[in-house]
Amino acid sequence: MLKIGLLGCGRIGQVHARSISRIDGAVVTAVADAFAEPAQALASRTGAQVLAPDALIDSADVDAVVIGTPTDTHFDLIHAAARAGKAIFCEKPVDMSADRIRTCQSAVESAGVPFMTAFNRRFDPSFANLQARIAQGEIGAVEIVTILSRDPSPPPVSYIQSSGGIFRDMMIHDLDMARFLLGEEPVTVYAVGAALVDPEIGAAGDVDTAAVTLTTASGKICQISNSRRAAYGYDQRIEVHGAKGMLRAENMLETSVEVATETGFRRAPAQHFFLERYEAAYHAEMAHFVQNAGSGDAMTPGIVDGLRAQMLADAAARSHAEKTPVILA
Repeated sequence: MLKIGLLGCGRIGQVHARSISRIDGAVVTAVADAFAEPAQALASRTGAQVLAPDALIDSADVDAVVIGTPTDTHFDLIHAAARAGKAIFCEKPVDMSADRIRTCQSAVESAGVPFMTAFNRRFDPSFANLQARIAQGEIGAVEIVTILSRDPSPPPVSYIQSSGGIFRDMMIHDLDMARFLLGEEPVTVYAVGAALVDPEIGAAGDVDTAAVTLTTASGKICQISNSRRAAYGYDQRIEVHGAKGMLRAENMLETSVEVATETGFRRAPAQHFFLERYEAAYHAEMAHFVQNAGSGDAMTPGIVDGLRAQMLADAAARSHAEKTPVILA
């Protein structure tokens, strides 16, 4: 039985607690949060004890930690968990600084502890199936990947101010997905963006509408489109064009029912929020962590994947600021 300590009892911590409750061979034994009320509420639901973060990490009743705290706390928690010899599951981004992620990587590798970066979209059943079929050669060599990711509405400006910007906060998922599907590392990044949804986001120094083009050394292309607003729901689509054909993953709708009348065909709206859209992915990624933490097998995505996605996000932010393509070493 893998005994897990949850660091962070907010929205994402509650998601992970639900996932763990559905996985045989895992149990939440301790929780910690900066605020007493959410920690106690989650402890009551899981039967876990409430501990301070350092006590949780050092507890003999904790084999692995799930880090779902604000990003600026990840660095210290990762180092503490590595010193304590705990398996680590860390929400993205690992850190806002690629150099600090490299320091975390060194600590994790020196300690020899398993580490998983929580890019949950790799575990979405449709996206995982699409990638597996690419790997099987169903559409031949990949030529163009198109990723569409648009939120139903923007977050509060207070969130924008501490998020690190759209490229590091929102698009980082898509940048990881680009690497997952291209099968090669992007070497050139070109980004454009504007504040078209909410002028306050622009005033805060960010954009809410962005597009990025990635190219690999062999010439493969990935195009990513992000928006903080989609009137029709949570827009999550992928298309991969290859030498022999194309694979496409469409939006998940509220229902699969379609009606046809004399006015035409109508379908249900797209699911409205990431928690419902990616519920299966959250469960699958945690199951992967539990299985591999118990077996000692390598986890993917690992800390290097977190680092490479952050490097791409940094390059996109720089490209947008400088209005020029950025070439990665």
